[in-house]
Amino acid sequence: MSTETPRMATPSKPQGPASYFPSIEKKYGKPMAHWFDALQSCKGMKHMEMVAWLKSEHSMGHGHANAIVAHWLAAKK
Repeated sequence: MSTETPRMATPSKPQGPASYFPSIEKKYGKPMAHWFDALQSCKGMKHMEMVAWLKSEHSMGHGHANAIVAHWLAAKK
């Protein structure tokens, strides 16, 4: 018989860029799908060009814009 206490499963917290998603949705009032769809118009742009576009066209902060672009590009691979 084991004397070890069983561990409760803990919900995993989002890691990396996805950890920003709840605050992005709250601050800008749009679901993440909206931002990923918006990036469709940025085909051919480099990472930092897309970040700059989100910042200038949507008044998004750098960290939030970078997180969205990083996640979107990683998902496309």
